[in-house]
Amino acid sequence: MTITYDIAIVGGGIMGCASALRMGEGGMQPLVLDQSDLGQGASGVNAGTLSLQIKRVRLMPYALKGHHEWEAMGEAVGFHKTGGYTLAFTEREAALLHERQTLKAVAGAPITFVSDRQIREAEPGLTRKVLAASYCPEDGYANSSLTGQYFRRRLRDAGIAYRERCPVTAIERGLKGFTLTTADGQVHAQRLLLAAGAWLKPVAALLGVELPVQARINTVSVTERMPPLVSSVIGHATGLLTMKQKPNGSVLVGGGWQGRGAPQEGRGQVMAESVQPNLALAQYALPALAKARVLRSWTGFEANVPDFYPLAGALPGVGNAFVLGCVRGGYTIGPYIGKLMGDFILGREPELPLFDPARRFEEETT
Repeated sequence: MTITYDIAIVGGGIMGCASALRMGEGGMQPLVLDQSDLGQGASGVNAGTLSLQIKRVRLMPYALKGHHEWEAMGEAVGFHKTGGYTLAFTEREAALLHERQTLKAVAGAPITFVSDRQIREAEPGLTRKVLAASYCPEDGYANSSLTGQYFRRRLRDAGIAYRERCPVTAIERGLKGFTLTTADGQVHAQRLLLAAGAWLKPVAALLGVELPVQARINTVSVTERMPPLVSSVIGHATGLLTMKQKPNGSVLVGGGWQGRGAPQEGRGQVMAESVQPNLALAQYALPALAKARVLRSWTGFEANVPDFYPLAGALPGVGNAFVLGCVRGGYTIGPYIGKLMGDFILGREPELPLFDPARRFEEETT
């Protein structure tokens, strides 16, 4: 017997799975399809940083809600609320820090500016060259490698079907919905949600839709286990550093430094010319890292559109099809915006507005 699902979701990352769970709660029968294993794209290879201080002002309400979602997941995703400091080392960086963090505080983030004495008492391992710093008690991190395991269990408990290692190679739109050609045969669904992250562009192209999606190739590094060096999440005013020490002593270093490659080519390539300045900045902030060996560096693809805001809504020109992705800071916001998308597809009014994929795109850098 051929099953026609209420909706097929292409992409089993945080956003796709969170949407599926919300729609399942609302009585729909979703099917989640992923070309790899659940949560193994950007959802599973990022640095796991949950910092309000690095979120864009307009996305702050979504990030605050996302933080609550991660806190509710708790130990199952390795959640830790540690608080976080963002540092400035020069006058220019200090001015940038004050401008950006003031706007984010006005938008609702509990960010304050701290004195040199306060930061030295809280984090004595940090450099004495900090000129200005901000603090947010809500900042922390989770273990991104647990993403797939967590959502796999949630889908299973909810009775929601999913297929892993099941790439979609063709999509046909008919009178009764969509037929997807996959590695496991054809799938029939009345509706369609594209939540394929950095692979959104080629997947939408299967329906003849051109999405202005590009992919960043972010690099993350991890050190060997070290004695306790820092207890908070550490960032930099430019956004070019995120750093935290895990319970096992290893230090995770990120900051959006770029590797090389494209989603269609498989895993990206780590570039020494990106890793070296990233680690140098981390060592400048935390001098004891000079004694640490880097065990591994890797890349993950992060999708974006020219204005760096999400795609979340109806897929332009295709009835009963929807798209969700390109969320800058998608790890933090993903569980919440997935719920919003689920409500939208269920015909409910989302708690916060979505982001029309058919809007006019203009580059924005702030």
